[in-house]
Amino acid sequence: MNTLKVGLLLTALFVLVGQWVGGTGGMVIALGLALAMNVGSYWFSDRLVLRMTRAVPLTPDQAPDLHAMTERLAERAGIPMPRLYLVPDPQPNAFATGRSPAHGVVAVNQGLLDLLTRREVEGVIAHEIGHIKHRDTLTMAVVAALAGAVMTLANLAQWSALFGGSDEEGTNPLALLVVAIVAPFAAMMVQFAVSRAREYEADATAADLAGSPDGLVGALQKLGRATEVVPSSVQRPQTAHLCIANPLAGGRLAGLFSTHPPMEERVARLLARDAVRSPRLEAISPRLEATGLSASALR
Repeated sequence: MNTLKVGLLLTALFVLVGQWVGGTGGMVIALGLALAMNVGSYWFSDRLVLRMTRAVPLTPDQAPDLHAMTERLAERAGIPMPRLYLVPDPQPNAFATGRSPAHGVVAVNQGLLDLLTRREVEGVIAHEIGHIKHRDTLTMAVVAALAGAVMTLANLAQWSALFGGSDEEGTNPLALLVVAIVAPFAAMMVQFAVSRAREYEADATAADLAGSPDGLVGALQKLGRATEVVPSSVQRPQTAHLCIANPLAGGRLAGLFSTHPPMEERVARLLARDAVRSPRLEAISPRLEATGLSASALR
């Protein structure tokens, strides 16, 4: 249902911009393009992402422990075991893709396997399986495709405004310019909101699947620092939203425009969630205070 709602919202925005750029004809063309992109995202997004990141299949013989871990977590999640891929990238990161749980893929960077402990890798795999379980992989593929299309069409709208708007009567070039500015911002905000909400939910699912948030908490803390100092050799803005950590991390200002919530907030939420479920909040008080929370605040 989330995928349907978000897809319809961005499709409507795309069609609206198409109408402003080319009138009725532009609206019809935009609708056709939106439908084509939705179908393309459904059938081909996983193959495109794997090709763009140069991911290669990871066989059980190559990584028996990782396969056993993934199979165990997938069984707990009640989904088929996803296919495993290895991305030849020194940046520690991972992502999931696939149009449904039956076609799920989890891809891990070589840098992630080199940096994290076994328990932390388990937390990351559980997070990605959470995305597959909730069909976030399809949702984000549709969102990314449509958001990118809205931004491209908005650029055309800007040029159309400069040269007098569409051929339809009553089109105000000034109004067209406003649409050209507002539409991509709206699309970006929808993408950010959906992506951040999905990350929080996948974190919570990972803690349940692994039996504890500790592995994922440790992984997030390491990944938050490592992605800032180790650049990715394969990730691009088109695929960055799929990763567990923003592979294009910059400074604090860049964080305001990131598809990922701050690592500190994700860690704080996991610890707070674990504290509420724990009969002894004081046991993890020092860890909570490090994130700005306290045991007393959760009582």
